[in-house]
Amino acid sequence: MNALINLFNPDCIALDNSAKNRADAFAAAGDLFAKQLGIDATAVIEFLNAREDLGSTALGAGVAIPHGRVKGLKQPSAAFMRLKDPIEFAAPDSEPVSILIFLLVPEKATQQHLEILSSIAQLLSDTSARERLSSAADRIQVYELLQQWGITK
Repeated sequence: MNALINLFNPDCIALDNSAKNRADAFAAAGDLFAKQLGIDATAVIEFLNAREDLGSTALGAGVAIPHGRVKGLKQPSAAFMRLKDPIEFAAPDSEPVSILIFLLVPEKATQQHLEILSSIAQLLSDTSARERLSSAADRIQVYELLQQWGITK
């Protein structure tokens, strides 16, 4: 079983988000996690920014994996966001980002955190998977693609 199974649900998938910059995208992710997990959106933004301050989480090819460790979180959780218009994200290839997978893990997570990040990076490094995520018609289709990836890889 892949590390992505059970990380996503349709309520944590946002398509065609109108974020104009990293701050907007992080605020939208904070709202998604707040609704889903009942944690403070501002705290989520702080955790994401703290990690981003260490170096960009953009991988290149228009994708990024902003992530952070959250005190008090019991299980890892992820959110998928596809932006209406790509934004600057200090990517290694200098390309703007339009697909973001946000990951929150418990403060003490170690090996599990690394396995999840590796699985997300593999997913986003797959050209076919990126194209399908970029063109998915709705949240359910994105959710199904994420779940299928978890089963078939």
